[in-house]
Amino acid sequence: MPQSKQSNTDAYSLILEAIDVGVYKPGDRLVESELAERFGVSRTPIREALQRLETQSLLERDGRSLIVASLTHNQMSELYVVRRELEGLAARLAARHATPEEIKVLQEMVAEDDALVDDPTALSRANRRFHEQIHLASHNRYLVQQLDLVHRTMALMATTSLAVQGRGEIAQSEHKGIVAAIAARDEDAADKALKDHISVAFMTRLKQDAVQREK
Repeated sequence: MPQSKQSNTDAYSLILEAIDVGVYKPGDRLVESELAERFGVSRTPIREALQRLETQSLLERDGRSLIVASLTHNQMSELYVVRRELEGLAARLAARHATPEEIKVLQEMVAEDDALVDDPTALSRANRRFHEQIHLASHNRYLVQQLDLVHRTMALMATTSLAVQGRGEIAQSEHKGIVAAIAARDEDAADKALKDHISVAFMTRLKQDAVQREK
């Protein structure tokens, strides 16, 4: 039984990661047999993982098939509203509770990520790690759980806003401001800096989608 539970967890994580990195994009059909072959897992844990992802609204039905869900404009807007508030709270709590070691890790992360500004895919992964580190530094398990759900849903956006020309450099500058506020133990400044960062990302995303609609 423990082994079966582990297989289920692995199958879920593998499919989720594939969606997150863009192997499967919104609208793509997921087939049990193909997933089992790709990941080297039996079909039972794959089936259970797909059911779990459907329950979380990351997959949706298209007839008898399951496809990667797509976010409508309103759903994306709602997601960013929630993300902005939760991320701001995480930064505020990180400014209050982060250990010196956690702050040092954040500082090293933003310094190292400067080398990735011309690689949107790598920078997107680094961006997730950076935000997750702030979540953990909040030292609030319930907030971390909610932000994990938000970030899983963010995977349903087919492209990253960091792919927009110049956004990488701007995001890096914003990250440095967030870390500086956390390091200074300035809760209000940390909250504002992260909320402003999410707002700019949302505006970038809206412009990105407007361009896509014209094609």
